[in-house]
Amino acid sequence: MPVLIRALVLLILTVSLSGCGYNAIQQKEEGVKAGWSEVLNQYQRRADLIPNLVRTVQGYAQQERQVLTEVTNARSRVGQIQVNADDEASLKQFQQAQGELGSALSRLLVVSENYPQLKSDQSFRDLQVQLEGTENRITVARGRYIQTVQEYNTYIRSFPQVITAKIFGYQP
Repeated sequence: MPVLIRALVLLILTVSLSGCGYNAIQQKEEGVKAGWSEVLNQYQRRADLIPNLVRTVQGYAQQERQVLTEVTNARSRVGQIQVNADDEASLKQFQQAQGELGSALSRLLVVSENYPQLKSDQSFRDLQVQLEGTENRITVARGRYIQTVQEYNTYIRSFPQVITAKIFGYQP
């Protein structure tokens, strides 16, 4: 009988300890999802600026069709990817497409240096400032996402939350 009581007390203690962190795990998981959504929002903001940027550059730099086409195609590829933060292959493909888009935008801005009239155009300068701000926002959002994921992973690997995480199937 004492063994049964000890086992029952141990079971109650385990369930009590593991239940303590369930809500916090859910909150941290939601924080990770919100952080990823913010990263996607900032990437979308950048993609939304591109058509205006391309139109503005086209007006001044007709002969730079190749660079303009690269930017447009890179934006199109980014828009076609259905990214899932839990799928490593999808995430890698998304990051690669974002990198290609960033490179194409950089080439476009380098080409714009050859056109003084374009550089003096107010709408082009405004778009450059918006693009620069968006790149900074992307960097900040990614940093926050990484920090949130790190906090989540640390939390669910700590005792007693590790018990709750295993019971309910939470993974780092």
